[in-house]
Amino acid sequence: MSNHLDPFSNPLNIENIQEIDNLDLPIMQKHHLRILAHCLQILKMINLDNSFEYKNKNPLREWCDNQSKKFDDKEFSDLFYEQLESTSKKLSTFSKKIGKSIEDLKIDDLVLLVKQC
Repeated sequence: MSNHLDPFSNPLNIENIQEIDNLDLPIMQKHHLRILAHCLQILKMINLDNSFEYKNKNPLREWCDNQSKKFDDKEFSDLFYEQLESTSKKLSTFSKKIGKSIEDLKIDDLVLLVKQC
């Protein structure tokens, strides 16, 4: 079952969270890393989710709209979309810089990105 059906699901698994928590990084960098990892997992989920029928050419926008329906909050959708779109661009630029696709990024790659900020 895909995560978009469960409003309480977390795209990060406990192993990812523990891996990040065990890193020798300042608290703010760990927080930034968790946010990036969470967004990355959402982007991967959207790209891999074949069961979800996107009606328009922007699956990220539609995914955010569907998430906001759970809360009946259009502003949430707009804000969430802006943040995910911004993060998507950041991850795309970074992944090209290191010669990977977004789908191939791992926690270690995100650590490099966080340390550059």
